[in-house]
Amino acid sequence: MLSAQERDQILRVWDLIAGHEAPFGAELLLRLFTVYPSTKIYFKHLGACPDEVQLLNHGQRLLSAVGVAVQHMDNLRAVLSPLADLHAHILRVDPANFPVSRPARLQLDLRAAEGGGSGRTDGQTPHQLPRPQLLIQCFQVVLASHLQGEFTVEMQAAWDKFLTGVAVVLTEKHR
Repeated sequence: MLSAQERDQILRVWDLIAGHEAPFGAELLLRLFTVYPSTKIYFKHLGACPDEVQLLNHGQRLLSAVGVAVQHMDNLRAVLSPLADLHAHILRVDPANFPVSRPARLQLDLRAAEGGGSGRTDGQTPHQLPRPQLLIQCFQVVLASHLQGEFTVEMQAAWDKFLTGVAVVLTEKHR
């Protein structure tokens, strides 16, 4: 669960980027595809070399979903259920693309995200991180590059915890 301070930090960051979802989302995707080219396979609908319009459109969709999650932090399962259904049943995204650190997959609720940070305990290097961790990492780089000093270590930790919780919710429909 997110503390009151973490919720406040997430809302403050979202207030700074709200209205810029398309360019931030496009930058996130471009960074993801540049640094981790193997991730393009999960976005086949964008083609091998997505153009600016495609990146802006998908970036807008991606960060609009994050914005909805931010506005409904206390009810992520309900608000993200349609998106989880889409990924599980229509797009048939392999749940292995959304792994998050859960002790023996026993903890299925959002408390699995309480540890903050990347949660890596298996010795994997950043280039071997699960796909959502790569997306989370790239998003935080975009936030840090735009918000600079306003994006504190505490804000980064709160966003990591929150986005990991989102990834947990998106995998629950695969079970």
